[in-house]
Amino acid sequence: MNVEEKKIRRAFKEKNWNAIKTSDSWQIFKIMSEFVEGFEKMSKIGPCVSVFGSARTKPDNKYYKQAEEIGYLLTQKGYGVITGGGPGIMEAANKGAKRGNGKSVGLNIELPFEQSSNPFIDHDKLINFDYFFVRKVMFVKYAQGFIVLPGGVGTLDELFEAITLIQTNKIGKFPIVLVGKSYWEGLLDWIKVVLLDEEKNISKEDLKLINIVETPVEAVEIIEKFYNKYTLKPNF
Repeated sequence: MNVEEKKIRRAFKEKNWNAIKTSDSWQIFKIMSEFVEGFEKMSKIGPCVSVFGSARTKPDNKYYKQAEEIGYLLTQKGYGVITGGGPGIMEAANKGAKRGNGKSVGLNIELPFEQSSNPFIDHDKLINFDYFFVRKVMFVKYAQGFIVLPGGVGTLDELFEAITLIQTNKIGKFPIVLVGKSYWEGLLDWIKVVLLDEEKNISKEDLKLINIVETPVEAVEIIEKFYNKYTLKPNF
């Protein structure tokens, strides 16, 4: 064993991930550790719904208030709430779950300019990630549905990844709900006109995966109606 290998082995033992990142092959162990921790914690939580939206949304914004109400209503129906663990819409949904005495999960990731965990996550249900792709697996694997409020490119990334995985049968179908007609209808119109009608890049069936609503009650009702027909189960 050379000097470099000894240094990396020592760093792994001490969980000095920054040192491990200097080697692509040893980085695999850091990735594995994030999957293992995520699987161990999330598998014990039970039925949950992932709630997405902008980290920049302020408490006086109507979508913040709607996200809080969604978090609360989900807990009253027996669901836990999973968010990205940060501020804005994520904080609001965790806050609502906490108010409803339900399970409040945060999958936090360190970002250079905006992300820190919010105070409404259950202490035993906060998981920190370095890798976006590991974190996104947790969002999908342990959620029985997605409720998506207005957000930026990260929110869109999570939304379209879920649609793609369902479309390609990599995961079981679950409800995807977009909250805020004025925010989302322009995107859906573009999908219908350009992707479907003009370019034929999707099928009409793909559009059935998406529901647009205006209120928290409507959002939670779609989740409930879906699972009146299907048994709750993991998606992978």
